[in-house]
This record gives sequence, structure tokens and C-alpha cells, in this order.
Amino acid sequence: MKKIFLALLVATVVASCKSPNTSNEAGFITLLGNDTLAVESFTKSSDLFSAKVVLRSPSISLRKYDLTYANGDFATLEVIDFDPAQGFGGAGTLVQRMTKQQDSLVVESEGRDGMTSRTVAFEKDMLPFIDMVHWPFDLAFNEAVKSQSDSINQRLWTGRSFSTFIIAKEGPDSLTIRHPSRGVMGVDIEENGDILLLDAALTTRKLKVRRVKSVDIDKVATSFAEADRNGKTFGELSSAPEGHFEFKGAEFDISYGSPQKRGREIFGGIVPWGQLWRTGANRATHFKTSKDLKIGDLNVPAGEYTFFTIPEPNGGTLIINKQTGQNGQSYNQERDLGRIPMKISKQNEITEPFTINVEESDNGGVIQLIWDQTVFSIDFIVL
Repeated sequence: MKKIFLALLVATVVASCKSPNTSNEAGFITLLGNDTLAVESFTKSSDLFSAKVVLRSPSISLRKYDLTYANGDFATLEVIDFDPAQGFGGAGTLVQRMTKQQDSLVVESEGRDGMTSRTVAFEKDMLPFIDMVHWPFDLAFNEAVKSQSDSINQRLWTGRSFSTFIIAKEGPDSLTIRHPSRGVMGVDIEENGDILLLDAALTTRKLKVRRVKSVDIDKVATSFAEADRNGKTFGELSSAPEGHFEFKGAEFDISYGSPQKRGREIFGGIVPWGQLWRTGANRATHFKTSKDLKIGDLNVPAGEYTFFTIPEPNGGTLIINKQTGQNGQSYNQERDLGRIPMKISKQNEITEPFTINVEESDNGGVIQLIWDQTVFSIDFIVL
């Protein structure tokens, strides 16, 4: 039943792209590779926007958003959480309320001790930022296309503060939106700004969002809740493995973000050839050795470092950097200890999660970077 339903869902996506929807009722399907990450269903009017969202990572969650307007600007937003076992028909729980009061924004949020409240300065034309949820972008684009400017600074409330997302017009049916830290998303739009396709391939998230004419959101919620109960959860977008290895009197520790393949083309695809790669996801990849090493021709004193790479079809380069504690997007070339050529090979099996392994060899050891059917390897000796 689940496979049949998902096939129908995909068919709806395709149909909606061929016959764009211009009504005030629609939905979004968000894919990460070939896996459905989120499904949204919403209705618009001049004074009310209402959305129901099924989000699957790390496990299924159901939320309803009711946004009201007054004099064409934000007035209130209520966020209701639903038990996946009961669906949207169950008794929901208020988890957040945002209310404009003159020149202030009152933000009430559920915490361990009940609802807490804080007040910040209100910003005109504000919208909420909801991670992995895209209906606020649709509303932002509806307004952006009305502007005479080619570039618009859209202010979004991220939960702690306001951030600026830059919307740029690329043509009559396309624009881009720049996330403050994750990169630029390309968007195909209708004349009124409705999203047809949002492609985040150039960002760290690499999602694709397609508009559909309608969504049976209750059926979606039931299907994915059943999948979770059967152990078929979407899981974390990127797990954070920590490996510990010991041989030849040395100890090695490695910690990194591990994204999943999810049916995507990896090297030469979501990881471009010839470009700097954080070598994983999220936090920078950290490597620690208890003894001095010689990695390739580079002497590496005992200590902790970060790894970056430049993958190439013929191997590429491993970069060992002395800066630690940073996010994987923070790379300072001036802190490089050195760069080492990598070898590349193919394996028969497919490794779904990006994996870093340290193995003992006759002369010392080898660091292996494994994803999909590609294996990068770097030899080292213990000094």
C-alpha cells in the first residue's frame, strides 16, 4: 500500500509541473535524493494562511501553522503539534504563538516549564523561517515579484533572531534566494511568485521542492507514521560518527558528519570534482593522532587537525588544517599544515553513508574516505 501511495504521489508531482497550479490551495513535496523528506499542504487567502506539514527527519512530526494578516502585514502565527499516532484529527498542542503588538513581536514558545515569552522589535513584512519547510518562501516570493527592485532583503525569524535572506530576480519565471549560511537556491516560479520548483543543489542541504495541485495530507501522515512504527524512519539528515582506532602503538580518533547517498550521484554530482569539500557534513571533519605521523610526504606531529579535500577523478588532494572546532564551511587556507595527493579506486558494493576508516597496513596505515562506490585512500606511517 505504501509503495502504491508513494507512486501516486510522484505522479501528482509530475502532473503538477506539466499543468501549473494557480489556485490558493496547493502543496509541496520535498525530496532529498530519492527519499521524501517533507510534505506540505496549504491554503491561502488575503488574511489567512494555513498549512499542515509532515516532516520525516529525524522521525515523523506533524504540525499545523495558522498565519493571519492585518493591513497586509504579519499579525499572528500559531503552531500546533500533533501526535503522529493520532494524525491531524487528534488533539493538537500549541507549541508556539507569535503576535504583533504595535512595534513589537511577542514570541511565546513551549518549554520544559510550560510556555515562555519574549518580546523583540517587530520587522515589517517578516516571515518565519522553518527548517526544511518551504511555505514561508512561497509567501516571500509572492511579495517579491510585486517589487520594482531586482533584489529584495527578506527578513525571516529563525527562532532566536531575524536573519536576512536575499531574493534576486533572474527572469520573468525564475529567481534565487540566498540562505545566510547554506548558499543559494534556484527557484522556478509562476507569474505571481508561486514556487513551481526550488532546487537547493548548490546549498549544503541539496533538497528539491516541487509544487503539487493538492495533497491528501492525512493519508501522507498515516503512511509515514506507519513506516516509522515499522522501523523505516527517514533518520538524521547526517549522522555524526566517531571512530577510534589503535595499532602500532598509536591511537587515532576521527569525527565527521555522515550524509546518506539516497539515490544521488555523489562524486561529480552533489560533490563536484575539483572543488573544496568539507569531507562530510555539518561540523568540520576532525582527526586526532597520539603519535607523530608521516602522511604521504607530510610530517604530521601528534595532535588534532581538521580534514578537507578536493576530489578529482584521478584522486585529488587531502588538506590537513591546524584549525579545530569550526564548522565545515569555515576553511582558512592560512592554517593549512599541508596538502597530500589521494589515490582513488572503485569498489563493487555501494556504501550508503559517507564513511571514514583508518586501517593498519604493512608499513603503517591507510586513511580511507568511502562513499557510494568510490574509495579515496591516503597512506601513512607511524613515526
